[in-house]
Amino acid sequence: MGTTETVKQLPLSMWLRRGAGFDNYFAAANRQVVESLRHVAANENERFIFLWGAAAVGKTHLLQAACHAATDRGEGSVYLPLREAAQFASEMLEGLELMAVVAIDDIDAVAGERRWETALFDLYNRIRDGGKGSLLVASRRPLAELDLALPDLQSRLSWGLVYQLQAMTDEEKLQALQQRADSRGFELPDEVAAYLLRHYRRQSAALFELLEHLDRASLAEQRRLTVPFVKQVIESARE
Repeated sequence: MGTTETVKQLPLSMWLRRGAGFDNYFAAANRQVVESLRHVAANENERFIFLWGAAAVGKTHLLQAACHAATDRGEGSVYLPLREAAQFASEMLEGLELMAVVAIDDIDAVAGERRWETALFDLYNRIRDGGKGSLLVASRRPLAELDLALPDLQSRLSWGLVYQLQAMTDEEKLQALQQRADSRGFELPDEVAAYLLRHYRRQSAALFELLEHLDRASLAEQRRLTVPFVKQVIESARE
C-alpha cells in the first residue's frame, strides 16, 4: 500500500475528543510545555517534543489540543494512542510525514516491540529529512526508563525538546475545575469544588468528566450546583 493511500484510509479523528484544547488546559507548572506545543501546532520552532509524566497529568489532552490547533488552521493532523495498537498495524505510520502534526501517545505501550519501534524510528527520520510537520510523543515513563529495544529510536527521541508534565496541587485542581466550569458557562462555587476534591477521585480526567455530568444534571433539573445536589447526583450515579 502506498503512503498516500495509507494516509487517506486513516481514521484521523477516531480518538480525538472535541473538547481538548489549549485554552481549557489548566497549565499551572506546565506553562512552558503548553507554550512550546502551541508553537509546534503553528508550525513554528521545535518540530520534535517528547512528553512524559504520570497518569492524568494531561499528556493526552495536550497532544489532542495540538492536533485540533493544526486542523483549525487548515492543516492535517493525526493522533494515535499506542495503547490501542492491537487495533491497527505499524504500517499505519506510513505517510504520516505528510501531516502537519503527528501525535503519538503511550509509546511505552509498545516499548520492546521491534516492529513498532522500527516503524517509529523510520517515521521520525522521514519527518526530519523531508516531512513538513512535527512529531509529538508521550509516555508515562521517562526516556531512560522506556526499555526500548532500538537504541537509535531512544537517541532520536532525545534530540528534540523533552518535558516532564507536573501534576496539579489540590488548590490548582480546584482552580482548574472552576475554569472548566466557567468555559462551559456555569458557576462552580468554592464549597462544591472543595467537596468534589474531598469525596471523589482526584485524577483530573475523572474530575472533569464528573463536572460535565453535573452540568448536564443541573441543566436537566434547572438547579444550581450545591453540595446537597452534587451529593444526590453522585449517589444516584453509583446506584
